[in-house]
Formats: sequence, structure tokens, C-alpha cells
Amino acid sequence: MASKAEDRKEPVNEQAVANMYAAMRSDLNQIYTKITELEMEVSEHSLVLNAIQPLDQSRRCYRMIGGVLVERTIKEVLPAVQRNKEGLEEVVARLNETLEKKKKEITEFETKYKIRMRKADAEVNDESGKKEGSAQGVLVGPAGVSE
Repeated sequence: MASKAEDRKEPVNEQAVANMYAAMRSDLNQIYTKITELEMEVSEHSLVLNAIQPLDQSRRCYRMIGGVLVERTIKEVLPAVQRNKEGLEEVVARLNETLEKKKKEITEFETKYKIRMRKADAEVNDESGKKEGSAQGVLVGPAGVSE
């Protein structure tokens, strides 16, 4: 079977290559964002689990289900929160695999079309600009003094 990279049409010109590269980078950033968001969810689930595990299992607790606050016992809620946490961890693991594949795809694309980032050149130019800018300032004389 053909891979996704082979399914795509070959770019016609430099602009098409740049557009494809930008789209690939955008996809990569979206995956990073989603992973971060889901890792925060896992962290929140862990906090909840750590807070309710030592409590009495018959104690009342409230759980938000689809925007509705539902009263349950800790005994009922604890397994559900644990399952949700495990599900989120699985999704994060799959997204990490997808992220690695996407990184490899981008690296191959960069190699194929000889794409290089210009960060080093930009940083050198920015540093020289900062040195010049830091030497400049505004001189303010004492208030009320006129010539």
C-alpha cells in the first residue's frame, strides 16, 4: 500500500512546497496542543482520584456528566474516573505515536525539498539589532526648565 506522503500530489513550484510544509507544521502544532490539553485532563483526573480514594466509600460526591451535576457515592464515581483517566492516557499515547510519525514525515519532506529553517540567521540579525536598540534612549531634561 502507498503511504500518505506518496498519495499526495507532487508540488509544482516552490510556493506549493512552502504551502505543504506550512500545512504539515500546522498539523504538528495541533497535535502538540491536543497532547498538552489531554495531559492536563489526566493530571486533573489524578488529583481527583488522590483526593477521593482515602475517603469513606459511602460518602456523597458530585460528578459532572454532560453539563449536569449528578449526586453519586464515591464507590460509584471512583471506578468511572479511573476508567476515564486510563482512556485519556491511551489517547495521549496514540497521539504521541502520531506525533512521531508526523515529525518523521516532516523531516523526510525537509530532506527531499532541501528545506532549512533560517533561525540561526534571524537570531544573529536580531542580536545585532538589540545591541543597537539598547544603546538608544530618550533624554529627558528637568521639568520646568526652558531655554
